[in-house]
Amino acid sequence: MFKRSSPSRSDDGATPDERNARWKRIGKWSAIVAGSGALVALVASIVVVVAVYPKLPDISELADYRPKLPLRVYSTEGTLIGEFGEERRNLTPFASIPKIMKDAVLAVEDARFYDHGGVDYKGFMRAAVASLKGGRKQGASTITMQVARNVYLSSERTLSRKTYEIMLAFRLEQQLTKDQILEIYLNQIYLGNRAYGFAAASEAYFGKPLQNVTIAEAAMLAGLPKAPGANNPVANPRRARARQLYVIDRMQETGFITAEQAAEAKKEELHLRDAADPNRLHAEYVAETVRQMMYAQYGDSIYTSGMKVYTSLVAADQAAAYKSLRKGIMDYERRQVYRGPEKFVDLPTEQKEVDEAVDDALAEHPDNGDVIAAVVLDANAKEISAVRANGEAIQITGEGLKPAQSGLAAKAPPNIKIRRGAVIRVAKTPKGTWEITQLPEVEGAFIAMDPRSGAIKALVGGFDFGKNKFNHVTQAWRQPGSSFKPFIYSAALEKGFTPATVVNDAPLYFDAAANGGQPWEPKNFEGTYEGPMPLRTALMKSKNLVTLRVLQSIGAPYAQDWVTKFGFDKDKQPANLPMGLGAGSVTPMQMAVGYSVFANGGYRVNPYLVTRITDMKDKVIMETEAPVLDEARRAIPARNAFVMDSLLQSVVKGGTAFKAHQALKRDDLYGKTGTTNDSFDTWFAGFQPTRVGIAWIGYDTPRQLGVRGETGGSLSLPIWIGYMQSALQGVPVTQPTAPPGVVSIDGEWYFDDFTPGHNVASLGLENAEQAPPPVEELTGAPIGAPPPPEERNRILDFFR
Repeated sequence: MFKRSSPSRSDDGATPDERNARWKRIGKWSAIVAGSGALVALVASIVVVVAVYPKLPDISELADYRPKLPLRVYSTEGTLIGEFGEERRNLTPFASIPKIMKDAVLAVEDARFYDHGGVDYKGFMRAAVASLKGGRKQGASTITMQVARNVYLSSERTLSRKTYEIMLAFRLEQQLTKDQILEIYLNQIYLGNRAYGFAAASEAYFGKPLQNVTIAEAAMLAGLPKAPGANNPVANPRRARARQLYVIDRMQETGFITAEQAAEAKKEELHLRDAADPNRLHAEYVAETVRQMMYAQYGDSIYTSGMKVYTSLVAADQAAAYKSLRKGIMDYERRQVYRGPEKFVDLPTEQKEVDEAVDDALAEHPDNGDVIAAVVLDANAKEISAVRANGEAIQITGEGLKPAQSGLAAKAPPNIKIRRGAVIRVAKTPKGTWEITQLPEVEGAFIAMDPRSGAIKALVGGFDFGKNKFNHVTQAWRQPGSSFKPFIYSAALEKGFTPATVVNDAPLYFDAAANGGQPWEPKNFEGTYEGPMPLRTALMKSKNLVTLRVLQSIGAPYAQDWVTKFGFDKDKQPANLPMGLGAGSVTPMQMAVGYSVFANGGYRVNPYLVTRITDMKDKVIMETEAPVLDEARRAIPARNAFVMDSLLQSVVKGGTAFKAHQALKRDDLYGKTGTTNDSFDTWFAGFQPTRVGIAWIGYDTPRQLGVRGETGGSLSLPIWIGYMQSALQGVPVTQPTAPPGVVSIDGEWYFDDFTPGHNVASLGLENAEQAPPPVEELTGAPIGAPPPPEERNRILDFFR
């Protein structure tokens, strides 16, 4: 017989059946607990939904997405010249965003964007697993969740905010299409450098439209949303490069690009936008002028409403004006005494510490366009070795050292001595070598406008907007010197003077008794006198004494009234003799308006800059129509303008501005140089019938320009020539047509009622056989008489 064995028992004394029963009870209770937990979670979720959902913001407005958009200012061709607002953003429709940019973003941010319903559960799991395995940390926020967060929520990391984010994501998916959500994301996300959206970032980092980005550039931009500060290619190029490579790999992994495309993209050299790029259009003074105009009309809304302002500025003209003015100022600066380095720093011996010291020093002295800052590493009389902020080493030798010889002399004072640690300025020469220079103290201005309409084609308000924001074109009231004489001559034509009228270029003297104890003896600029000469010759040679005789003949009050026809302020042009020599006050803008009257046949046109304003959707808000030059706009008779043009043409062909004719080789050029007392201001005001240009140079705190004194012909005229060489390319030479009321006799122009024998034939010729009878009648005072008492102080102040 066999004995039946009893069930074996475990260490705890339980049989298998007992153990099975126990596990069943545990399973049952676990299921109950899990079910209860799920039920609680479900109830909690329902409670959250019930509690949170009604509090979610209304997202219907996103269907008509209108983010904060800056004010943008453009040239007439559409070149961006300025933008103003807290956020740089360029709203770009989904269809206009290139596929490669969309693919790059989807690859790195949300590859399953078109497959999930707002929350990517697989993505959550993938991120969790990657985190547990210690791999690259992956984000679980979908693009929809990021849109919800960026548009409506704060950046705090709390459970409640995450709940709102998920709920908003669901709502967005319900009410918007996938393309709409992605469009908002691509326009809304912050990408560093004040850029919001990829279109703005493309301009900010690469200086190009988003439509033109390459795979490599798109990958660099797509790497920014995760950490726009850390991955900024300007501030952190190494981290940005690493992020870019990761994005390219993701694009290949997700099938957006091939392995060959990925390899090419990784090899592509990126060219970031350089603030000192010589090809960048500089129109900062124009942009700021427009901003002020728009703010005065529309207030704070201009910074967020996305208005676009199109100007009359021609990009090529503006570039030529900017380049020519800076060249003229820097050419002048080369002739000045070297003022010494801008700063001295102690350079250590350790190379790494040297690099840090250079970086610190040049951070306070950034490059100014093509005037480059550098720190001297070694210097002697024959060579300077220096380093730029970008690490480029430069050597200056030979001719490049001449502008700073005083700073290289063995006994040079400590404040100008060029030595190790000196912060200096250098510039490239036309031959590609380096020369030492210095930031100019002198200022300048240039404006060009179309005299037929008043449209401003170029405006440069100073040497550098960052250095000095004062707009010298519109704000600087300066003495115009001899460039004002044509307006006096124009007045004289109406009083019987002609280009052939002979006036004595001889001294005028007012004794002390006649002038309150102060004698006044005005002189010509060169200090010499040439005797009797026609008015044409006098203007060509810019004879002061001839102009004073003419002004005294026609009467200063009459001339004062006459010049207001050209747009000059009456109270800025006192009715005294110095007015004839440009002792009043004008702005370069006023001079442009004044010379336009001569250029367009006698009409007064108002300058304008804004041609069109549109809203964020390009709907036209305002548009400027070019004026019609009818008789309602006439300022002076057509015959007056014609004869004055003839006189001003002579100044360019054979007078003080003859260099313009030599350089441009055109017969349709007109203008007048201007140099004030003691060479405090120099001018050239001139035109071709389609373009007026005004160039001015001077110090903000007036002082003499150079030890020997500069003139309008030596300093301002070259700036005008440099601009016109570009602006007049391809413009046909204009042949003037004589208007009714003028006649040509023996090669000279006369008004038909002031022909020889019926005009002022001569003036100031005491020994002439025929005295000019109209003189006494016109002035009521003999030539050479002292000015009225109220004029004496002004005269003495001006000529002292």
